[in-house]
Amino acid sequence: MDLIKIMERFPNQGACIERLEEIPWGNVSRCPKCEGKHLKRKNESGTGRIGRYHCGDCGASFKVTSGTIFQDTKIPLQLWFLANVLMANAKKSLSSCQLARDLGLQQRATWCIMMKIRVEMAKNSSLLEGIVSPDETYIRGNVRRISTETSLKVCQ
Repeated sequence: MDLIKIMERFPNQGACIERLEEIPWGNVSRCPKCEGKHLKRKNESGTGRIGRYHCGDCGASFKVTSGTIFQDTKIPLQLWFLANVLMANAKKSLSSCQLARDLGLQQRATWCIMMKIRVEMAKNSSLLEGIVSPDETYIRGNVRRISTETSLKVCQ
């Protein structure tokens, strides 16, 4: 996914929270503390605190980001999503300094974001399981024989 599609799909914090609600819960929503199913969305639209829930079973109040890498972050979720896409689309790698310039954040904050994303990516290592059939590659070309003297001249 490219940056333009991310910006169109997640234009604000509310759209990001809606996406996070879809991913872990799906059709069944559960409390992260007691696994209860009697959840009620808190109506805090005027305060800017969206994505909060109240459990009817244990009385706990929690956010949709509880138990994720986004827990207790002050950085907007839209920047997290952009950081994730920038890291995935980088050809070789992406430095935290470059990400800080791209997102307009401090380098230390982007380093923490990148480390949290990398830790989560390492946890989900089910990329190659079962039967894996790689493509065959045939590389053809002329092999040039270089004498030792020529290669030493080139290196100096």
